[in-house]
Amino acid sequence: MSNHFTRVFTAQAEHIDELGHVNNAVWVQWIQDMATAHWDSVARPEDREAFFWVVTRHEIDYRGNIDQGESVTGDTWIEGAPRGATSIRRVDFRDASGKVIVSAATTWAMLDRGSGRLVRVRAEVLEPFA
Repeated sequence: MSNHFTRVFTAQAEHIDELGHVNNAVWVQWIQDMATAHWDSVARPEDREAFFWVVTRHEIDYRGNIDQGESVTGDTWIEGAPRGATSIRRVDFRDASGKVIVSAATTWAMLDRGSGRLVRVRAEVLEPFA
């Protein structure tokens, strides 16, 4: 689908916690990296210059994990219509077998770069992602 964005992440030694798996904080960083990369690659230049996004909420379901040296494919998309200044972004991470092992719904709020204030997400800003 054209509205999806994918990226592969490989677990390095610094990503691994005392249980021998990718640490939860790393998953959150990868979720944010996916969103930023998608925005940077698809958003119109004038929107990238005028706005930036901040996280207001993460909901993450962990159904599995990976070990050092293993990779996951992250898939992200914008879910539904924006609500005021916020938009929901989904991210699923699939292991080598294709099973979704981590799934996230993140609420992002859009801010005006000049004022630093929340602004309503207009349809034309999200149009390139549809």
